[in-house]
Amino acid sequence: MSEEKAFHMSRDEFRELGHKVVDWIADYQGRVEDLPVLSGVAPGDIRRLLSPSPPQQGESLGQLIEELERVVLPGITHWQSPNFFAYFPANTSGPSVLGELLSAGLGVQGMLWVTSPACTELETHVLDWLVEMMGLPDAFLSGSSGGGVIQDTASSAILCAILAARERATAGASNAKGCDGRLTAYVSSESHSSVEKGIRIAGIGSQQLRTVAVDDTMAMRPDLLEDQIEADRAAGYTPFFVCATVGTTSSHAMDPLLEIGEVCKRQEVWLHVDAAMAGSAAVCPEHRLLFEGLELADSYCFNPHKWLFTNFDCSCFWVADRAALIGALSIMPEFLRNQASEAGGVLDYRDWQVPLGRRFRALKLWLVIRHYGIEGLRHHLRQHITWAQELRAWIEEDERFELTAPTPLNLVCFRLCGADEINQRLVDELNRSGALYLSTTRIHDRLSLRLCVGQTHTERRHVVSAWSRIQAAAATA
Repeated sequence: MSEEKAFHMSRDEFRELGHKVVDWIADYQGRVEDLPVLSGVAPGDIRRLLSPSPPQQGESLGQLIEELERVVLPGITHWQSPNFFAYFPANTSGPSVLGELLSAGLGVQGMLWVTSPACTELETHVLDWLVEMMGLPDAFLSGSSGGGVIQDTASSAILCAILAARERATAGASNAKGCDGRLTAYVSSESHSSVEKGIRIAGIGSQQLRTVAVDDTMAMRPDLLEDQIEADRAAGYTPFFVCATVGTTSSHAMDPLLEIGEVCKRQEVWLHVDAAMAGSAAVCPEHRLLFEGLELADSYCFNPHKWLFTNFDCSCFWVADRAALIGALSIMPEFLRNQASEAGGVLDYRDWQVPLGRRFRALKLWLVIRHYGIEGLRHHLRQHITWAQELRAWIEEDERFELTAPTPLNLVCFRLCGADEINQRLVDELNRSGALYLSTTRIHDRLSLRLCVGQTHTERRHVVSAWSRIQAAAATA
């Protein structure tokens, strides 16, 4: 009798191909600096290179590398390029990639403590490490009434904070009966769009989201926040949620947490602090003044997958009162019941997020912290900030350019003096060159260029080269 065909990849095949893939990644990291940062393909170009139908018979994956080079790589915008200065970084590192590989290989579904105790306990421990590393409030420690959890993104963290705040404000009635149209939430005009998306998903409604004006530094004005809350309360509404930002996406503006926190305490409103990008800077003690007042927050998040060398997706989210979060999100069907959960001595992180299932994200963050140590992380963050401050000084010295926002950390916002059209031509020319990639925003209703220094392998020479190219392109814009 003939042997039954095995369709699975054998361990030997996996080992051989795995070595080739790791070698390809290592080679890619070595040459990414020389690749055009922004992909130049047109819509549909990549799909035209793909087979129109899936294969009837399984194929050898030995051609994977050739396919990566011929089909995939031309359609990649190289976020890991040291010349990527657009948006905020999505940096990664060797230990993070290896941690992701280990997580994929283990294939853990960590919805409950009992489904893999190490998945839960390592996550709890790493989040407690970060509280110590970053000087965060003790209320965020797992041994207190609060604690931390890893979400996929800051958008999910914000949604969870909104849901917890909603249920606290309505004593659980919103989950039971739905929203009554009386809840109101507050952001600044510079807050991230994910807050409004969360407000929509939570059933609050965009019309119930109030936008508070900002000052000349683009930071939320606490006095106007309190005025709006009091006006809404007088009109019969129930103010329930405020989102303050440390490092806004557009200009890296820093909301005054202490003053906003005091308003929220007086008004008994949930305060969430979004530090998705800038939060990493708290690893360096000299930048913790930006977070003064965080002890007044009900919840807080930052993204290691932006500026802490941990690949996407990994967003750290803490609450000062985990009972409020769990109360908003916990449902216990019979098929999930188990002795450990019912005894109440473990954390089940499925109750801290919207999805039921959970990946072992803590593994990659743990490897990053173990590899770099606090010393290594501080070293690289300080370098990025130093080089951004140098660029700010060079822009100030060139009379053709002007800064459009303060530069507290590693984002520099600037423009060529003149009309918006000149600045658009300038950034388009720079990005078409493939030598670097910048993004734009509008600050005080004027088009501004954004240059963020934060990629893992960016060095000072890359920032120097970027400025030289900007200066040269300005001459013909």
